Amino acid sequence: MQKQYNKKQTELNMKVGQRFPLTIKRLGIDGEGVGYFKRQVVFVRGALPGEEIVCEVTKVHRKFAEGQIRKIRKPSEDRTKAPCVYYDRCGGCQLQHLTYEGQLKEKKDIVRQAFERYTKLNLDKLSFGDTVGMEDPWRYRNKSQMQVGNADASLITGLFQTDSHHLIDIEKCIVQHPKTDEVTRTVKTILEELNIPAYNERKRKGVVRTIVTRVGFETGEVQLVLVTATRDLPKADLIVERVNQRLPFIKSIVQNVNSRKTSVIFGDETRVLDGKEKIRETLGELNFNLSAQAFFQLNPVQTRKLYDLAKAAAELTGTERVVDAYCGVGTIGLWMADKAKELRGMDITQASIDDARINAEQLGYDNAEFETGKAEDVLPRWAKEGWKPDVLLVDPPRSGLDESLLNTIGRVKPKRLVYVSCNPSTLAKNTNELVNSGYKLESLQPVDMFPQTAQVECVARFTLK
Repeated sequence: MQKQYNKKQTELNMKVGQRFPLTIKRLGIDGEGVGYFKRQVVFVRGALPGEEIVCEVTKVHRKFAEGQIRKIRKPSEDRTKAPCVYYDRCGGCQLQHLTYEGQLKEKKDIVRQAFERYTKLNLDKLSFGDTVGMEDPWRYRNKSQMQVGNADASLITGLFQTDSHHLIDIEKCIVQHPKTDEVTRTVKTILEELNIPAYNERKRKGVVRTIVTRVGFETGEVQLVLVTATRDLPKADLIVERVNQRLPFIKSIVQNVNSRKTSVIFGDETRVLDGKEKIRETLGELNFNLSAQAFFQLNPVQTRKLYDLAKAAAELTGTERVVDAYCGVGTIGLWMADKAKELRGMDITQASIDDARINAEQLGYDNAEFETGKAEDVLPRWAKEGWKPDVLLVDPPRSGLDESLLNTIGRVKPKRLVYVSCNPSTLAKNTNELVNSGYKLESLQPVDMFPQTAQVECVARFTLK
């Protein structure tokens, strides 16, 4: 009865436009400040833990409210000036106004919050490390995906404003590798010169949707992908000619066709316009071939740290059978192959599996094989054939492990499970399900793969009881 009364009271007293003092207690999973007014949660973009602000309500939901800062009465000691000129409009970064030391501290707290909310585990009784950060948390992204649009009869390229379809024209992004900025600016100019129209999503007319650039940090090789709404790319030969003249370092020029009404970047059809189909990248002592749609970690500097932590968590002795689910082009599995008796991986994307096989062959790992399919389908078949993994490595999307794979893990029962997570909430929820299947969480290690954003990766180690 009391709970119902509080809900009713909150709904009556919270109104859009209302202002009140608010103390920010923590950061939310999307980087917003979290405070409480009359027991109702209020999310405030740009507010930091420890700050005392005047908040103005912008939206009221059934269980929470959203607000904006009208005045900062007491700023956080970790508040700093965001160096990006687009920061107040672009939705790419959320934490540039927080010192990097503060970001690392709060990201560990985001992981802690998720486990406190979704589990009953005491994190003080297991190994829970401080967030592993970067020495230089800028210019770390090896891939950009800039949307193409029109403004005042000119082409613009950039990212959408937070919670909108308004495209922000971005000349320079300070978390991207400088080459990606250079490629995007130059290609935009070429498209304008040749009168190649941007795709208009509302009118369903035009050609170019997205300019995608990937850079090999170590090799220097660059790939340009033009994502188009039409199979026909007008003046394709001239585009290629001018790109080669002005950007001679580009090794691969590719067109991808996506005619669907979707926010997904890539379509199903890809063709090489000039140069190589794939570019090379080096990670530690390993070389990888990357096609246009192949998944590869966006921060190669932190990827080495992440993979080393996952490898340490696997505790390989050379006798283990290892499975890399969600294997992509095989990067994390191949990182461990030298310490495994046998490595097997699977992925639903055929292009990724093709790349993984080539990468394994070129690296000389004859103990590795890869197969197209879902882990929940492939693992039971292998088990029926008498092959079971000792160590299972999972690196799922933000949605986490689905129920069918969790059930499969419960049946196959590998001795150790290394879970590389990009979403603390789904990791915590999956932890409950893994514990119910007989596993014990032994360690958590947050890793900052995306400085200046609210995202945090985490390496979790589970052992079978």
